[in-house]
Amino acid sequence: MADYFFKTKGLTVGYGGVPLIRDIGIQLQKGQILTLIGPNGSGKSTVLKSIAKYLKTICGTVYIGEDTIDGMSSLALAKQVAVVLTERLKTELMTCGDVVATGRYPYTGMLGILSAQDREQVQGAMELVGIWELRERDFTEISDGQRQRVLLARAICQQPQIIVLDEPTSYLDVRYKLELLGILRLMSRERGITVIMSLHELDLAQRISDLVMCLRGEYVVQIGPPEEIFCRELICKLYDLSNGSYNPLFGSFEMERSPGEAAVFVIAGGGTGIPAYRALHKSGIPFATGILHENDVDYQLARDLANEVVYAPAFERIGKAAYARALQRMKACGTVLCCLKSYGEMNQKNRELFEEAGRLGLRIIESAQEL
Repeated sequence: MADYFFKTKGLTVGYGGVPLIRDIGIQLQKGQILTLIGPNGSGKSTVLKSIAKYLKTICGTVYIGEDTIDGMSSLALAKQVAVVLTERLKTELMTCGDVVATGRYPYTGMLGILSAQDREQVQGAMELVGIWELRERDFTEISDGQRQRVLLARAICQQPQIIVLDEPTSYLDVRYKLELLGILRLMSRERGITVIMSLHELDLAQRISDLVMCLRGEYVVQIGPPEEIFCRELICKLYDLSNGSYNPLFGSFEMERSPGEAAVFVIAGGGTGIPAYRALHKSGIPFATGILHENDVDYQLARDLANEVVYAPAFERIGKAAYARALQRMKACGTVLCCLKSYGEMNQKNRELFEEAGRLGLRIIESAQEL
């Protein structure tokens, strides 16, 4: 047990004695970040509540260091684990500073009297998440995003070894999502705090996590580093995607491609085609594209949105076969959109393709808006 600061063994969680997820195995070093992902109803919140002792486990053990959470008193556990859940906190006549100060409960005793050191912790936590100016505001009168940051400050104020968060980026705009995750990463690296949380934003989970756990059905589908989890096949299976796809490069989901025969052939490369692909797809216009190298960023998106992608091996000159296929598809489309302004040594065939479009008298457009 000494090798891992946090560990579960044979853990099964659920409600009313009915198992929801069985045999959960987590092993974390101090300062690591674990993110739970999966579709709605997959049990992410149930797992988080169970490992924080908010919900009674059905069987198995949760360890913090050498100790089990079942063997800890509530006060001892509160000094180890801080929790930020999605449930609304019910307060009456409490300022934001008062709410954050409740994080000092494990240290203040029964009367809850704050010492000078406690007040320093409250101020430091609020300053860290950028809400010190809210200290005198009524907690019920601030925005959802501000409340989320107040609750994070309360958790930080608790000085835990582990922070458990259920969808902490809910209600936050992009700026504050990045700030919040930056704070969690800073705390994990500089203070050695272990973070266990759930996220719906896969792009954020991919960037911040040391380990990712995939939940679906009665068992953990897979747990591993982001580079193993965020692949097209696993994510599509996890979320049962039948009307779209997952793009691991962009960390995003894509809507299904437009049906029908391609009406436009897009000559692109080096990222020049992405705006055109997006515009055509948004307008419901099916398109083909090429000639793209397999390591081109355009290729990564085109394979999700285009009806056909003519491509060449990475780092190789475009060959005759790819050119012939592209020419055939371009003629069938009848309309050509060229996104390239210059051509390198490896893609001279794209220059020839565009010049041939002119000789053939095909319709040449400069943007998708001309359609």
